Amino acid sequence: MFTSRAEFRTLLRHDNADVRLTPISHELGLASKERFLKVENKKRSCDELIDFIRNCSITPDEINPLLIAVNSDEVRQKGKLLPILLRPQVSLPDLIEHLPKLKDFLNHVSEVDCLLLCEQAEIVLKYEGYIEKEVDMVNKFIKMESIVMKNDFNYNELNSLSMEARIKLSAIRPKTLGQASRISGISPADISVLMVHISR
Repeated sequence: MFTSRAEFRTLLRHDNADVRLTPISHELGLASKERFLKVENKKRSCDELIDFIRNCSITPDEINPLLIAVNSDEVRQKGKLLPILLRPQVSLPDLIEHLPKLKDFLNHVSEVDCLLLCEQAEIVLKYEGYIEKEVDMVNKFIKMESIVMKNDFNYNELNSLSMEARIKLSAIRPKTLGQASRISGISPADISVLMVHISR
């Protein structure tokens, strides 16, 4: 699968595939109740870890040894843990190794589960702005799903569209913007161009 062809690749990630798809597969009878409950527990644990990181306070004495080790600027006063994690040099596993209170918070989680949990929590926190932006875009696409596109529209006039998009849209003539977004070869950028043109 080429992620460049995914409409919302910030949301459709490998680390959250089980959280996104297990409830659906369980409803269809494909995933067992045991697997469903395991995924629900993972989601709850991830949310709790994220809340802990957002609310946890740290002192310079607690965090500066790690910051020195990863060649990041030291802090001079007490503050929240989240801004430290957002630094590119700092990872969640590093913080767990250097902060006893964070390690204690996760002491009930197995080593394998802890790695998966940390990966998902770190992605959610470090890319939160991008994720929120993409969620807004998804909501806009849902609203646009029922917007009708004119059958006689001249796509060749939109120079911002890729050549492939102009050829395929002209040949297929989608009835709605939603249909256009599902045509193979039509990129998210092409759909954005159509959205801007339609909204004028």
